[in-house]
Amino acid sequence: MESWIKSLIDIMRKSLDANGLPIPMDKSNCTEWARELGIPKGGDTIIYTSCLYQMAPMINQLVPWIEKLQSTPLMSLASVLSRFASFVIKPNKADIDRANNIMMSIARSLQRAGVNFGYLYEDEPYSGALLHELGAEEYFREYFEDRVLRIFEKYGVKKVITIDPHTHNVLTNVAPKYFKLNFEVVNYLDLLKNAKVKPKFNGEVVIHDSCLYARYLGKYDVYRAILDNAGLRHIEDPLITGIDTATCCGGPLESLSPELSREIAKIRIQNLSKLSKKRDHGMPYMPSKPRQERGGRREDNGY
Repeated sequence: MESWIKSLIDIMRKSLDANGLPIPMDKSNCTEWARELGIPKGGDTIIYTSCLYQMAPMINQLVPWIEKLQSTPLMSLASVLSRFASFVIKPNKADIDRANNIMMSIARSLQRAGVNFGYLYEDEPYSGALLHELGAEEYFREYFEDRVLRIFEKYGVKKVITIDPHTHNVLTNVAPKYFKLNFEVVNYLDLLKNAKVKPKFNGEVVIHDSCLYARYLGKYDVYRAILDNAGLRHIEDPLITGIDTATCCGGPLESLSPELSREIAKIRIQNLSKLSKKRDHGMPYMPSKPRQERGGRREDNGY
């Protein structure tokens, strides 16, 4: 496993040097979602995607290759794959469309809420989250200072709107340990928690909590408030959706052990499906309680 982690870090470093992203893909894929929205370039406040949603379809296509590489002792093949993957592996169009639609929905929701923001388009830097999460802390610091801070300074960025938990964690918990950030960081969920949102459907939902959002970034109640304001009821169970008891989706392990990641995801889906089945069988709806009634949250760091 240790040699595979080193290979992954090497792949990411080479890819970041080549195209500014930790995986080999066309960076123009990061900006497709914004072309129809009329978002201005630059400005004091920017929406920061870090290309994470947009990279997901490519990562899905890389997983089978990761499994093949892990089954062979020739780890040097990983370096070869890193050079040619963007040419031989093409993301599924439906996955690309889904990622772009998520991005567009977030941006439009912010616009409807009266939030003014710009975007850095092709100059937007990757946050370095995967480097940190794989333990490549020295290279993360080097990369973040040279790429992220330099580009934000170049455009005079004063406020950053994050849209995913990994980037938000980097900017609020990780980077401030090493650098003084001269910009404010706010998550889009906080900007929308009091907005009047008209849902596209009526009914009830089951929530899968991001480990970072729920336990380490204080957002557990925020997205529940958004659902409440939209009139959508969320089915809760203290053992399945509790702040300290909800289990991981397995995503962070995907690049290290796809098989284990799938097993964790399968368990999570099975547990969440139980809530839907309970509702189908006439079990009572359990609203979430205010934080003061649930007790405190853990203050450790990680997933």
